[in-house]
Amino acid sequence: MSISLHHLTGEREMENVHLAVEEEDLYSGYNDYNPTFDSEELENDVGFQQAVRTSHGRRPPMTAKFPGTAIGARPLASSFGSRIPMASSMGRPMTGAVQDGAARPMTAVRAAGYTSSLTRGSNFDPLGQSKGPAPPLEAKNEDTPEEKIKILEKKVNDLIEESCMAQSMGALQLALEKAKEAGRKERALVRQREQSGNADHINLDLTYSVLLNLANQYANNEMYPEALNSYQVIVKNKMFSNAGRMKVNMANIYVKQKNYPKAIKFYRMALDQISNAHKEMRIKIMQNIGVVFVRMGQYSDAITSFEHIMSESPNIKTGFNLILCYYAIGDRDRMKKAFQKLISVPLGIDDEDKYIPSNDDTSSNMIIEAIKNDKLHQMERDLKVLAEKYIMTAAKLIAPAIENSFASGFDWCVDMVKSSQYVELANDLEINKAITYLRQKDFNQAVETLKTFEKKDSRVKSAAATNLSFLYFLEKDYDQADRYADLAMNADRYNPAALINKGNTVFVKQDYEKAAEFYKEALRNDSSCTEALYNLGLTYKKLNRLEEALDCFLKLHAILRNSAQVMYQLANLYELLEEPQQAIEWLMQVISVTPTDPQALAKLGELHDGEGDKSQAFQHYYESFRYFPSNIDVIEWLGAYYIETQFCEKAIQYFERATLIQPTQVKWQLMVASCYRRSGNYQKALETYKDIHRKFPENVECLRFLVRLCTDMGLKEVQEYATKLKKVEKMKEMREQRVKSGREGSARGRREGREGSAGSAEVDGKADSGHSSNSTKGERLSAKMRSLPGSNEPYEASSPKEIDASYVDPLGPQMERPKTGAKKRVEDDDFADEELGDDLLPE
Repeated sequence: MSISLHHLTGEREMENVHLAVEEEDLYSGYNDYNPTFDSEELENDVGFQQAVRTSHGRRPPMTAKFPGTAIGARPLASSFGSRIPMASSMGRPMTGAVQDGAARPMTAVRAAGYTSSLTRGSNFDPLGQSKGPAPPLEAKNEDTPEEKIKILEKKVNDLIEESCMAQSMGALQLALEKAKEAGRKERALVRQREQSGNADHINLDLTYSVLLNLANQYANNEMYPEALNSYQVIVKNKMFSNAGRMKVNMANIYVKQKNYPKAIKFYRMALDQISNAHKEMRIKIMQNIGVVFVRMGQYSDAITSFEHIMSESPNIKTGFNLILCYYAIGDRDRMKKAFQKLISVPLGIDDEDKYIPSNDDTSSNMIIEAIKNDKLHQMERDLKVLAEKYIMTAAKLIAPAIENSFASGFDWCVDMVKSSQYVELANDLEINKAITYLRQKDFNQAVETLKTFEKKDSRVKSAAATNLSFLYFLEKDYDQADRYADLAMNADRYNPAALINKGNTVFVKQDYEKAAEFYKEALRNDSSCTEALYNLGLTYKKLNRLEEALDCFLKLHAILRNSAQVMYQLANLYELLEEPQQAIEWLMQVISVTPTDPQALAKLGELHDGEGDKSQAFQHYYESFRYFPSNIDVIEWLGAYYIETQFCEKAIQYFERATLIQPTQVKWQLMVASCYRRSGNYQKALETYKDIHRKFPENVECLRFLVRLCTDMGLKEVQEYATKLKKVEKMKEMREQRVKSGREGSARGRREGREGSAGSAEVDGKADSGHSSNSTKGERLSAKMRSLPGSNEPYEASSPKEIDASYVDPLGPQMERPKTGAKKRVEDDDFADEELGDDLLPE
């Protein structure tokens, strides 16, 4: 050990003592404070001040006997009297001097790896890696009771979190399993604490969380008894604070079980246990009490609750419920007062003008642009829409009840709304008044009410004109419909309903290209307008642009997945494109949505018949007949099917039904008689033919069969019927001759293209005799598609987007679809050259 004494210049002297040992501790000295780096005392540091004032600090360094040391004639000391001398010539602390040929320890730079035993040729090892790796950290002992308890608590918390996450994703069963497992782990945790003697340190918050989550999951899975038991455990435990609030959850469960008296009891118990400081919670509980009283039919008690809420903290929903209760008991005056309270409820939202940017301040405009569509503004808009909905509904409800007439009641509501914060709703109420007139079938009053809007602002004018156009279109007054459609478009060119109504008026004039342009413009203004897309598809179908029509209806199907109308149109288009299998698939989807639609079932039967699948065709035709037994085409096909399959007795009931539907058509009665004859019941056949002859004495086919049957049965009437037959045939021949000569005379002065009218004249001539015989033997009936009455018209659209500004037919638009026209040929070997009529032909 070497000791060096230095005489320090300045006001005082001190000694620095440094101990140098053979084996240094690599990690020692880190806590030593070096005042050299204290910048606050530099003013009192003589060496530093001298270096600053002179070139003393820029002198070259002086080398020592051994590297790493510094020799200074006069080491300087700081004002702190530091024990480490400072070599001011180097601008750094002086770490030591040479004495007896050994280097002093370098305390200031020891962290960089220098030691007092540094010699030439030694390796640089600042981290001491040559000594080998550091010993491993001491492993945590997990066998101690404290560690086990901590691990178990963490598992319980993780299970609660997993249960809540599963519930948020809709996996209710998994959430319940996790909650149960958390309960088991928590009970094991309590037992472990008791065994380790830490029963006083039980985590009550964790127990409360486990029980509450388990009860909630039971309730979510509709396991109400178990949920009530879990809530009961929480409520009965006095150690849980605010456990009384759980009675609200228990009351909600009783409401779901429709145990309303017990729900009222628990709501009131919860109300008693919640202090007045929680005003909002108490208001919500009282609102629940009022709703339960409404469900029980105790309107007076419900009114008491709602009135208290409206006096303490009024809100839109409670005000609307109060109006409903007054309406239920029929109190006119209190209905009016409640409506006035409803429209005066403050919403607490900002005015829309706040979100209109100004041209001056750029930074504020950026802020407005950022908050214009944020969640808070969206919530404000939703609240306003909800309030308007409740006010509109309340006005429509009480208008007929508060005054002697519906009109005066509605006028009172409109006056009240005009003097409130909902001024813009007044026009909408007027339009609803017109729609109510429509529902009451008072079209004149509806039209008069709507016409009063012609001088209002553009939005309301467009809505009223749209409805007027729609009304006149329904009444087939297309000129007026076109006029008001133009008025609506002029008021608001971007109103899709007005464009659709204009397109409809052009459509009925068969200007399909122009109609398509209006429908396209409506789609450009509102790409989600399904009416425009539907009508555009019908227009393309009229123009025979089937692929474009198919594209429209496929897009529409992507929007309206379960629309039977759209699917039927797709089936019809695939049939026109000669893809029957695709048409059958779409019709099967129609049946899955509307299984009782007789027309769709009949069309399916027709397509299967065209594909040669008679059994499937019969099944669908039979189902169609079951739901609608008055479709002549279906009856005809079924009767012909039974004749073809040699079950003539079953065909009789279908032809008899056809006789009831069309009693003036002789062919159905002839088919009934034919079925009797083919089944061997000749007596019944003879009676039927005689009955037909009495009704249609000039029918040639009936007389021919009477002659044949009487001859086969050896009856005396054969001569009488033979004479009548000759007479009728002669009259028929003379009539045809007159028609033929008249037709030839009239055809001389006409163009060659008009000569085809001879066929119709011949049909008219035969119709006089009560039957038609313009078809030849062996001719098959075509399965021709026929449209329903009025089915080719596009369905009239009004604007569902416009504040209830359009009247919508509750039955919806008519579906454009074909009737079934598949008819079968009747094969009757016993028929010779006789004809039975236009549609059903025997061989």
